[in-house]
Amino acid sequence: MDLIRVLLSILLPPVGVFLQVGFGLHFWINILLTILGYIPGIVHAIWIIARR
Repeated sequence: MDLIRVLLSILLPPVGVFLQVGFGLHFWINILLTILGYIPGIVHAIWIIARR
């Protein structure tokens, strides 16, 4: 399942974070990072998935 989350995080970072933590603080942080820059959103999403 983590492989699917990582692939989704590369394509759409907020979706990968949502599948991991739901509508929590990290989801909204990831949306903000993705809006500010696509790469920071990917890095944050993969960090969240790898951490848990």
